[in-house]
Amino acid sequence: MKTTFKQDKAQAGLTILLSLVVMLFIIGLIVMIFTLMGSELKIATYTTTTTAVVNETVASVTEAGVDFATVSYRDVVCTLVLVNNATGGESITSTNYTQTNCNIASTVAGVGYNDTDWNVTYSYTYEADNTATDTMNDTTSAVATVTDWFDIFVVIGAMVVLILLTVIIITAIRSSGMVAGGETRGANTVGTA
Repeated sequence: MKTTFKQDKAQAGLTILLSLVVMLFIIGLIVMIFTLMGSELKIATYTTTTTAVVNETVASVTEAGVDFATVSYRDVVCTLVLVNNATGGESITSTNYTQTNCNIASTVAGVGYNDTDWNVTYSYTYEADNTATDTMNDTTSAVATVTDWFDIFVVIGAMVVLILLTVIIITAIRSSGMVAGGETRGANTVGTA
């Protein structure tokens, strides 16, 4: 039985390599879509939480401003209720400070309560994690790491192409009649009289 091989000229392994590139592109596209969807789902499932803080000491309030302890919470909104001098306990009126969300600043430099410690009472609302957001975060992170394997796929694909080229070269040499075991036409006839 005669064995026939694919006769693509100058394309040894090109179809395999192109298939690999297309596969990696599609995997990357799917990973991107699932990562974007997962992050949007995570944002949609946060739990809105409101909490009150009583007499949080804010150190050395100046006109530059000092942040509350909750300033780094996700989407936090602070509502100031009461401001007192931490040393004497007297109330500080709103004309002596400005509040910008979770930051408080003295309005007058070097006068009154400037550069002193203040006690602030406020409530804050923020977006808290829950089981659903934790699950979505873990899933999104895991899916996003799939692209770490792309370099391995490229190396394996290149090795397959190299092995294919080696097989094609060996087959071409065997069928040329220059070595024993090739096709019958011209086999072992090189150099014979």
